Amino acid sequence: MLLSYVLSFRNEEENIPELVRRISAISNCIEDCNYEMIFVNDASSDSSQELLVSLQKSYPITVVNMSRRFGVTPCVLAGLSFAKGDAIVYMDSDLQDPPELVLEMVEKFRNGAEVVHTTRTKRDGESPLKLWLTKCAYGLINYFSDIDLPENTGDFKLLSSNVVKKILELKEYDPYMRGLSVWVGFKQDFVFYRRDSRFRGRSKFPLLSKGPIIEFTRGLTSYSAAPLLISLTLGLMISALSALLILWAIFTKLLNIAAPGASGVLVAIGLFSGAILMSNGILGIYISKIYYEVKRRPRYIVQSVIEFNGSQGGN
Repeated sequence: MLLSYVLSFRNEEENIPELVRRISAISNCIEDCNYEMIFVNDASSDSSQELLVSLQKSYPITVVNMSRRFGVTPCVLAGLSFAKGDAIVYMDSDLQDPPELVLEMVEKFRNGAEVVHTTRTKRDGESPLKLWLTKCAYGLINYFSDIDLPENTGDFKLLSSNVVKKILELKEYDPYMRGLSVWVGFKQDFVFYRRDSRFRGRSKFPLLSKGPIIEFTRGLTSYSAAPLLISLTLGLMISALSALLILWAIFTKLLNIAAPGASGVLVAIGLFSGAILMSNGILGIYISKIYYEVKRRPRYIVQSVIEFNGSQGGN
């Protein structure tokens, strides 16, 4: 059995040596298993690449360098396309997800699971506000989508080569990877764990940064058109309210009751304007997805690949 690790990273020179050491140590404990590590460099500006090249002397590492910064999902897809393993584990490079879980993940894979998720029972180093917002985000995505996205299940998974092949056959420009691993089906299993704080360095995805917001929007709109129904429902409700306001205006006119003042007009204008802008925003998100799909640009561009030339790692 060949086990591939796909690790997307950007400026992780502080974590890479410990990450490589722990992956190697745990992989050598798996019976009848060789392994490879595929590090996808998302345009790092530190010495991460040079460090990985030096580690190639001792470990089976392949470095895939992107031509510019593309983001986590394109880097993961690039890494999956280079993976040769019977099973592929993809994970972040910040050591919040312990590589030691791979032992249990491989056991479930050998017992027939083709997708093994890791579910966090506790998340150290994260604020209660972030945990609450994350819970709300999962709830909204599950409510509106046609998939059952496991809560607290992130980007640390084991996929069979068959599942990876099916995912790579999909040509979505902006896929939601957490959802795709569920959408493809096949036998799925779970490993539960407590998530650690970052080993070193600062998070690349602060709570209110662009990354989490884009990821939430991607998840909300990738597997359902239900948000569009919100615009329709809201429009119908406001139309009904407008009809009632017209009737009220006629009623007050006939009875010579004083017309509402400026505050009522401002409230009405604000209500209608907000509803229109929200509806246009939802439509805009879906139109932008169509826009990117029809251009058919590649999801990423690989600048160079530094392959491992030594003997294969493992037992």
